[in-house]
Amino acid sequence: MIKKFNLEVNLVNLREETPKIEQYKNIVLGAGVRAGRVYGNTLKFLKQNFENSSMAFFICCGGAGDQKTYDASYEKYITNVLAKYPNVKPVATEAFGGRMKMFGKTLFDNVDLAKAQVWAETLGKKFAN
Repeated sequence: MIKKFNLEVNLVNLREETPKIEQYKNIVLGAGVRAGRVYGNTLKFLKQNFENSSMAFFICCGGAGDQKTYDASYEKYITNVLAKYPNVKPVATEAFGGRMKMFGKTLFDNVDLAKAQVWAETLGKKFAN
């Protein structure tokens, strides 16, 4: 467990388990994109009832790490995906770059850890209030 802002954080891999969200006041849901699709376990998780939780949502994909394609990636993988889940009203959303590997070789890597850190700090302050 990690502690900051007096928040206790549990990391969950949705491929391995589906947590009962009722036990959480705050939820940060992150997803990757592969072959132009948000991971299926994430889409399944979005079907839950988040009305008693503050939820933030982010995606990681190559297009979001390029200024020229950031807006299109954000619209496709955040705006359009969340539109299919009207019960989900995130308090914050963000799109981050990604990394693609094939046959052990990195084809591209436009991950911006500093951007992720700033967003995490912003969320920590928001959730701590």
